[in-house]
Amino acid sequence: MTDFRPYEIIPGNRDKGMVILGDHAMRRLPERYGSLGLPAAAFSRHIAYDIGIEGLCRQLCERLGVPGVLGGFSRLLIDPNRGEDDPTLIMKISDGAIIPGNHPITDDEWNYRIETFYRPYHQAVDETIAAVADATGMAPLILSMHSFTPVWKGVPRPWHATVLWDSDDRAVAPLLAKLGANTDLVIGDNEPYDGALRNDSMYRHCMVKGIPHALLEVRQDLIGDEAGIAEWVGRLAPIFAEINADPALHDYRRYPSRTGPYET
Repeated sequence: MTDFRPYEIIPGNRDKGMVILGDHAMRRLPERYGSLGLPAAAFSRHIAYDIGIEGLCRQLCERLGVPGVLGGFSRLLIDPNRGEDDPTLIMKISDGAIIPGNHPITDDEWNYRIETFYRPYHQAVDETIAAVADATGMAPLILSMHSFTPVWKGVPRPWHATVLWDSDDRAVAPLLAKLGANTDLVIGDNEPYDGALRNDSMYRHCMVKGIPHALLEVRQDLIGDEAGIAEWVGRLAPIFAEINADPALHDYRRYPSRTGPYET
């Protein structure tokens, strides 16, 4: 257990004022959990991780020269993109797959996973964002990378990529516009999920602090191999750099959340 790291920080130039996140980048589990009672094939599915996102994040960080933080554990263990009070924080069933290692689960084990995996990851994100903010003296741009399945419950999804957000559109509006300028792409706006999720990663790290951000989902079949990842890095890196170059973006401005009032 001592050798298991719940996150990985990708080094980069803090002066560039940008951080890339990959909450669901990896499918690793600590040895003590085995496979959570699941067949090995389950860890090739989206239920275990966001397919293609580890490679996409690494190459974007390298191309842009910016730091990033990757979640180091499978979302089957605990989901870092949920609030601690969310009942889906540790899933019992995911897309039809029963997860024996998560049910039944004791309160002690639930809290152990929060303390050992979930909170250290979010602390690493907090510290990385703070380090970038200290280096620039401004609010950094945070870009959270995810991927979604091309088909859900037998229904094909038409989007090539989608942008999820709550109410802060400072980075979202230009990102949608620049992606949408490519007429070969179908770009979704808060599809197939709503980006307003209380206490998720973007809420806790950006919304409550007034930091500009966007969550970008890319369809998994488009980044399922190195060629696809390279294509999307080539597409996204200049867009991210252009958005980040706008000095008006980098201030602290808190927007009302669509999930309700902020807690004080």
